[in-house]
Amino acid sequence: MFDKVLIANRGEIALRIHRACREMGIRTVAVHSTADADAMHVRLADESVCIGPPAAAESYLNIPAIVSAAEITNADAIHPGYGFLSENARFAEIVEEHGIVFIGPTPEHIRLMGDKVAAKATARRLNIPVVPGSEGTVADVASAQEIARAIGYPVVLKATAGGGGRGIKLVVDDAELDRAFPIAGAEALSAFGDGSLYVERFLVRPRHIEIQVLADGQGAAVHLGERDCSLQRRHQKVLEETPSPALNGAERDRIGQVVVEAMRALGYRGVGTVEFLYDGSGFYFIEMNTRLQVEHPITEMVTGFDIVREQLKVAAGIPLGITQADVRFQGHAIECRITAEDPVTFAPSPGRIGSYHAPGGLGVRVDSALYGGYLVPPFYDSLIAKLIVHGRNRNECLMRLRRALEEYVIDGVSTTIPLHQRLIGEAEFANGAYDVGWLERLMAGPSG
Repeated sequence: MFDKVLIANRGEIALRIHRACREMGIRTVAVHSTADADAMHVRLADESVCIGPPAAAESYLNIPAIVSAAEITNADAIHPGYGFLSENARFAEIVEEHGIVFIGPTPEHIRLMGDKVAAKATARRLNIPVVPGSEGTVADVASAQEIARAIGYPVVLKATAGGGGRGIKLVVDDAELDRAFPIAGAEALSAFGDGSLYVERFLVRPRHIEIQVLADGQGAAVHLGERDCSLQRRHQKVLEETPSPALNGAERDRIGQVVVEAMRALGYRGVGTVEFLYDGSGFYFIEMNTRLQVEHPITEMVTGFDIVREQLKVAAGIPLGITQADVRFQGHAIECRITAEDPVTFAPSPGRIGSYHAPGGLGVRVDSALYGGYLVPPFYDSLIAKLIVHGRNRNECLMRLRRALEEYVIDGVSTTIPLHQRLIGEAEFANGAYDVGWLERLMAGPSG
């Protein structure tokens, strides 16, 4: 096992990784920008290194500075968390070239799954069901229209190198596709440095279901069930739950086994999440995230497995040591992503935290790096806390979540706590009758 791990991230996920390391007897190194000098993970880590000014490009995305920090502190491994460099294949290569372990998949798998077209082709090869569409990039408008007619409108144009919901255009006919194609290509080139596009059928009101997997690259792999991530705003997840209200045990076992067999065939190492759209009749592959997910805690709550601990063990070359029969699902869990934003306009709300009180009690977990007096900086993602609640069933979980949200006090900045209180009070959500477009329609009002 590692003696010392450098955590190449910030905020709640850096603190989460630090805690897992400490429980395993592993020392930690925190890296931070000048804006994060007083961050909780910096205070708690065994060592800390400032790697640059506030701008992420000059600190948390600064590969030479991070690798240098690992070398001067004699860190055995680097954990990238999520976001930032977590899915940067070149970063993983550079880390390994310096004799340091990258806690994640191989650079080849990161690169493969980071290319949306290559990932989809790989999914087909591994017998993972995919959304009907082009088998690669489309060269021009005429080719895109031909494919769209074959699979049926509406379709979506997607950037090959896209992510986070960016680079997507919905089109309903040939004329609209003709107009959207050059715009989508230009936007993709500007955002990702790659203007190539592909075409997929647009599924009407599907759910976003993802399967959590663990694999050791030595032939062992298991899935830890699904998460329903359908509550989204502008393609960004707001609330997640497990198990999904839309699935039954047989459907879960079937798609889970498909994913496990694919990971074994791929020789995948580490944690990963295979994401699908589900329309009630079938699952369709969207992408694979080759990293730890923001929403991993709800899976931990229903399975009892510490996913970060398993990630560290596998990266150290230790066989997985568990089989699918060892995985038991108990109860229901929901995560609310709480951001420093206005709950109506979603305008960012950085600032200094005043009073701070996190909820507690049976089945309540808060992953956050906040404390009274902490200054929420304006330079990074607005996520400041994750409220995770577990119950014996979905109804108990919802009642506990309602109580926990009422208890949560974060003064000094605006937060999305009121939005979550509204969401769980809606009849459609209480009944589990929502899809990926439900939140957008709700926010748009009666006309939406």
